[in-house]
Amino acid sequence: MRERSGTEAEAEMTPDAAPLARHIARLIEETGPIPLSHYMALALGHPEHGYYMTRDPLGARGDFITAPEISQMFGELIGLWLAEAWTAQGAPAPFMLAELGPGRGTLMADALRAMRAVPGMTDAAEIHFVETSPVLREAQRERVPRATWHERIDTLPAGPFFLIANEFFDALPVVQYQRTERGWCERYVGLAEDRLVPVLAPVPLADDTSLPPAIRAAPTGAIAEISPASPAIAQAIATRIAAQGGAALIVDYGHARSAPGDTLQALRGHQYADPFDTPGEADLTAHVDFEALVRAVRAGGAAAHGPVEQGRFLTALGIEARAAALRLRATATQARDIDAGLRRLTAPGEMGSLFKVLGIVPRGTPAPAGFV
Repeated sequence: MRERSGTEAEAEMTPDAAPLARHIARLIEETGPIPLSHYMALALGHPEHGYYMTRDPLGARGDFITAPEISQMFGELIGLWLAEAWTAQGAPAPFMLAELGPGRGTLMADALRAMRAVPGMTDAAEIHFVETSPVLREAQRERVPRATWHERIDTLPAGPFFLIANEFFDALPVVQYQRTERGWCERYVGLAEDRLVPVLAPVPLADDTSLPPAIRAAPTGAIAEISPASPAIAQAIATRIAAQGGAALIVDYGHARSAPGDTLQALRGHQYADPFDTPGEADLTAHVDFEALVRAVRAGGAAAHGPVEQGRFLTALGIEARAAALRLRATATQARDIDAGLRRLTAPGEMGSLFKVLGIVPRGTPAPAGFV
């Protein structure tokens, strides 16, 4: 689970600085300040020093924990949701079962276990992972050895398309603009006394139509934050579902309506950190704009359901009944863990309200489970 940091301290560049920090500093010295989106892409995906290229970030020894690692119930219920969607569309065989950013493969392993209750489903499933991290690919291979791996979503094969994206969109690079007396100026990353710091472009946007309507009239000092890749990917998913059938679930933390605000955050060792300190050594994310995703899904020709809060969604799918069933066979310690997982996944003060769920199905089909 990742939450907003709000930290804006500046990082001092020293000879001991992380290799990627030194690389970015040299790049800025040679070419000038770089866009925030470029900085994020380097921090997370640099082929040698990028955060996701060099480590398994999950769990107690990592920097954060996600819902599948908190409780098996999460992946099991996602699997049953996909099973119901697959059955409702005539149980196509074969079909593509895809996941974007599958972490350690825990969610898919739990989902497949639940799907075994549906005759023929796991045999018909062709599993595909979109993953760039070599470290995480190895972890995924241990749990789901029959998967096929891809670098990008556009290389997924044609056919009926059932997809999961849990905490994928929050890691896509964002572009930020700040409202000034001169207009909206893009935020870059520059150097100040050998420190990486946010700076403003000297020339404002000539046209602010790329910003959501709800943001354009924000007051001076406001931050507009958009993720160009997010709606593009959501629309691509919707286009495939509209043309070939299928369903998708997007689960992430963010806001249901487009709004101004700086949500860029960094996590290191389960603690909030400065996003501009030690790039490549901390996770960088931003809140997902679900309203932008909904617009993209509709533009792609599919039906968007939600977003609904994760707690409401999981409760509608029967997570409390599943927890009760697990307790029947649990030790006292295991029962406490089950209760803790249930609370963390569904309680408003935990992941229950911050995280949202968006469902995508072909137009004209009934509302899927959890969205009725």
